[in-house]
Amino acid sequence: MVNSISCSIIIPCYNEARNLPALLKKCEQLFLVNKNLEIIIVDNGSTDNTFSILNELTKKFSFITRVNIKKNKGYGSGILAGLRVANGEVLGWTHADLQTDPIDLLDGLNFFKNAPNPELLFVKGKRYGRPFFDIIFTMAMSFFEILLLRKFMWDINAQPTMFHRNFFLNWQSPPEDFSLDLYAYYLALISGLKIHRFKVHFGKRIYGVSNWNFSFASKYKFIKRTLRYSFELKNKMR
Repeated sequence: MVNSISCSIIIPCYNEARNLPALLKKCEQLFLVNKNLEIIIVDNGSTDNTFSILNELTKKFSFITRVNIKKNKGYGSGILAGLRVANGEVLGWTHADLQTDPIDLLDGLNFFKNAPNPELLFVKGKRYGRPFFDIIFTMAMSFFEILLLRKFMWDINAQPTMFHRNFFLNWQSPPEDFSLDLYAYYLALISGLKIHRFKVHFGKRIYGVSNWNFSFASKYKFIKRTLRYSFELKNKMR
């Protein structure tokens, strides 16, 4: 049964107030299927009314743990704050924007349920249905990381990302920005974990805009930060 293994999922929210009602409905559906699921929603220093809406909507959901961060330090910082208070045997994260369905987490959890050694797994979604330009961008970044780090990594920022608690306990100085996905993926590879990918549909945002993928300037900043961290990661892991 899926319920035989506990799981904590972190969902960082930054200015996602309009998405929250639909997101929490999805969280409720997840919990009804798996009562061993802990959902940790992090208000990652939002400047809209995310805090007040979460405060109101989560009153009836005892299975949701809330973490509030006053000042946004980055996407990864919000996830790490959630991971530090998580209680599950399996840990992971996904996005709050609903471009991928949180229900996908159940498919990811099945890999751990069926594995003789779940502590040796690293599970990650693999997106389909994305715009053509975004696919090309992802391919270019993937090829760069493969050549630099000498490990096969594809669609690095796909969600959900899931792994055993023991893997997280070995992390040292993880990044607090979008490079957290790269860090976790690469560390799983060099640690010898078995990588499982599964297809997840990537749809359009219903509300709001991406906090990084909304202009060429934002993409340039993302690329610049990622390239800088990639070289740091290579040197650190030698």
